[in-house]
Amino acid sequence: MIKTQLNIDIADDGWLKKLPEAKKLSAQVFDKVISTLNPEWLSDKKNVIINLSLNNDEEIRLLNAEFRQLDKPTNVLSFANLDDEEFEAYLERNDEIELGDIIIALETMVKQSKNQEISFRDHYCHILIHGILHLLGYDHMEAEEAKEMESEEIKLLKLFNIENPYEERE
Repeated sequence: MIKTQLNIDIADDGWLKKLPEAKKLSAQVFDKVISTLNPEWLSDKKNVIINLSLNNDEEIRLLNAEFRQLDKPTNVLSFANLDDEEFEAYLERNDEIELGDIIIALETMVKQSKNQEISFRDHYCHILIHGILHLLGYDHMEAEEAKEMESEEIKLLKLFNIENPYEERE
């Protein structure tokens, strides 16, 4: 059984007002994603770690500008260690596997959940799952990749009784 460790930094106090159960919910989502997907390349490792920062639009705008050359906020940024050329060697050498970092912006999340008419909690679960999938190597740059990633998101969201976010609502 893969063990998970979530290092969470609530960098903006607004998160605790909007989602008081943020720490507990985040850990549950992380555990459920890893245990459900159970990636083969992690199966013999002792501890799987992600770093999660619940932040704000200004911080994520700065990171987006620096790393993606997009000077605007976004809902989530994921920095996967899997993308590092040395990751396979790292897997072999270490009992703990740090998958990477996820940063989520509060204001953008609030706007999106209102615009999409979904609960903030449900939207948060979706975006966190999306970020974790990126850390596990999923992507959505190509149509086929996007379809596969969305399919995984939908399956994982069902585990939390959250409706398919890609389905048209009446």
